[in-house]
Amino acid sequence: MKFFQQLLIFILTVVLSLCLVACSKEKKQGKVIITEQEFVLRQDRETNFTIDAKGKIKNIGEVDVKKVVVTGYCRSCNPQWIIGQWVITPEIEKMPNQKDIISYLAVGSEESFSFEEITDMRLRSDQKAPEMPEKLEIVIESFETVGK
Repeated sequence: MKFFQQLLIFILTVVLSLCLVACSKEKKQGKVIITEQEFVLRQDRETNFTIDAKGKIKNIGEVDVKKVVVTGYCRSCNPQWIIGQWVITPEIEKMPNQKDIISYLAVGSEESFSFEEITDMRLRSDQKAPEMPEKLEIVIESFETVGK
């Protein structure tokens, strides 16, 4: 009888150990990086200028990803509208033209992105074309991993 109790305890211990090992496997992660980026100064009206962006992203993670949201920020721009200064609207959700959504990106693949209006500037008619602002940044806002 004692032998069967010891055998039962041993078997339950082995089964419990196997369950813990199986459940503790680390989930594979997705990782997306920006491999190329370019900022473009565009004049959209006689006295209005805007900065657009384009480039490429690459999935260097262990799993495929989907719904990759890429957008841009000007960290040195003014949050208030002032003639002759680059301006941003920090507390407002990005409009569809201000971000790009890559629907699917397989492991190791690269995809192009582009979007408009990182920042805007309005000039008086006697002012010359502006310089690019400092601290422009393209960021990957979010993505979802594809379960396999």
